[in-house]
Amino acid sequence: MPDGRGSNATSPHVLEKRRRRRAEILHAALIAFRENGYHSTTLDDIAERLGVRNTALYHYFPDKESILYECHRESLAEIERMVEEALACCDRASERLAYLIREHVRIMTETLDGSPLAFEVPALSAERRAEVISARDHYEKVLRDLIVQGIKDAEFREVDPKIAVFAILGAINWIARWYRPEGEIHAPELGAQFAEYLVGGLKCG
Repeated sequence: MPDGRGSNATSPHVLEKRRRRRAEILHAALIAFRENGYHSTTLDDIAERLGVRNTALYHYFPDKESILYECHRESLAEIERMVEEALACCDRASERLAYLIREHVRIMTETLDGSPLAFEVPALSAERRAEVISARDHYEKVLRDLIVQGIKDAEFREVDPKIAVFAILGAINWIARWYRPEGEIHAPELGAQFAEYLVGGLKCG
């Protein structure tokens, strides 16, 4: 009789297959959220994009909110990673801020397919919403600290860091209202332009 070791249920092949399927579900959901809005999107809409019955989704997520929550978790994990990269690869505050803006735009346009997750936080349960908001607040603090450092180093003119960060994040989050992956503007070009305009507006002289 089998002793349970090396069970197919936990084999690398099965785990990888589940990982890919979860990613496919999240991708389909992001597109549906972008096109229909979170509240108007149903599990049937997501399943239809995958060519499966909605019951197949329950093997991975118990409900639509769990899908939205996982989309937030993955995007926040990417933001945490890009903050670490910015601090490691750049020395000046302006360079780090430009890097973060470029990467944030990439996440909005490529990872999230232009889906307006930032506008869907209220749809989460209180506990999940608090988790997402806490992570978002931490990211905002990183951006404010960079602007404060840029002012101290005479890279940036005297501005209110809080208002400056609101302007930066407002501009990036609004991408979800007009960006279309099939459009003429592509992620690298868009990120470079946003970094040029938003960081350039802070610089002295």
